[in-house]
Amino acid sequence: MEFENEPADEEMTVTLDLEDGRTVECAVITILETGGKDYIVLQPLDENGENEDGEVWFYRYSENPDDPDEEPELGYIDDDEEYEAVEDAFEEFLDDAEFDEIVEETPEDDYL
Repeated sequence: MEFENEPADEEMTVTLDLEDGRTVECAVITILETGGKDYIVLQPLDENGENEDGEVWFYRYSENPDDPDEEPELGYIDDDEEYEAVEDAFEEFLDDAEFDEIVEETPEDDYL
């Protein structure tokens, strides 16, 4: 796994080495906290850097607080209940993002 910081106008990406031997470039969508644990939401990208179907992957996420230069660790979510909690947190994140987008697009005069 390799994290790459992109310029400010581009998204952060992660390169994952999958169990089947494939390497997949993923866009980092967000890092969520739920149930006292951190999770990362990744969107796998094709060879053109796109994702046509909107698929996302959830992983446990942890950083070493004693060494900020150490690469973060990702872990599989095996428990269905835990996965559903992360899925719910991501849906809430999306709802908040859509709300923020609507508010930003609405001129202040509409509220007066």
